[in-house]
Amino acid sequence: MIILQCILLFVGIATLYFGAEWLVKGASRFAYFLNIKPIVIGLTIVAFGTSAPELVTGITAGIKHLNDIAIGNVVGSNIANIGLVLGVTATIFPLKVEMKLLRREIPIIIGISALLYLMCRDGILSRLEGCFLVAGIVVYTCYIYRISKKESSAVEKEYEDFIRKKNTLTIDILLIFIGLVTLIGGAHLLVNSAIYLARTFGVSELIVGLSVVAVGTSLPELAISTVAALRKEADISVGNVLGSNIFNIFVVLGITAAIHPLQINVSSLRFDMPVMIIFSLILIPMIRRNFILTRVEGIFLLVGYSVYIAFLYK
Repeated sequence: MIILQCILLFVGIATLYFGAEWLVKGASRFAYFLNIKPIVIGLTIVAFGTSAPELVTGITAGIKHLNDIAIGNVVGSNIANIGLVLGVTATIFPLKVEMKLLRREIPIIIGISALLYLMCRDGILSRLEGCFLVAGIVVYTCYIYRISKKESSAVEKEYEDFIRKKNTLTIDILLIFIGLVTLIGGAHLLVNSAIYLARTFGVSELIVGLSVVAVGTSLPELAISTVAALRKEADISVGNVLGSNIFNIFVVLGITAAIHPLQINVSSLRFDMPVMIIFSLILIPMIRRNFILTRVEGIFLLVGYSVYIAFLYK
């Protein structure tokens, strides 16, 4: 039975990955067909689409009253996006970001991470707070649309080359549908198998959410950022991570809490959320160094993430 659940766990992760990939491809090309600016598509639809696994997994966990999985999924994913995803991509190719908007997003990420911490200090993320977070994504998206008009044509071209593909509208819509269905199925497999294995091996649901589930749902971010790094498209690589982290807090936790208030584990409040904020603060030196993330800094992020995971399972 344990072997079967391990297989289902990996199947669930793989299903989430491909579901997100199909959803991102279909939605981004469909938006391009509607003449939405490529840079807006990249910073919203692509970045948010790669967080679809976190969203579906979080809602699934919330409905099943698995609070630790729901919270751990988002907090762990945000830590993994910076420590693992940016660490890997910078190690592959140093990231020099030209896009001014991304530099403004770092304080936003730090701010909303701190806001989440303050909201959770009373031990619960309420429906009202969830709705407030969801409202935040509307404001953020409007901000993205307005500020993106001021970006250089070179940055716009970078996003256009990454997104534009020749496809029929029917195929794009089909990809969106298949992606959504696949995501839902993958989330159920991942949550159910992760809970079974956690209870079998005596590992807390919070730790499983922060590690196995979080890394599994962060694979789309890793894939897109890695491809962008190989193409030397640093703006897309970093923008995908920053946008996903913002989406995770505003939308994933917002919708999940709006559906069912989330009880907050004390250990998550005392350790994991502060770690998430610290990893966000690490990005500040990147601003001071003309927004360059070197290979050495990438390795540093990977080591830091490895230490964090090791501490979880000590």
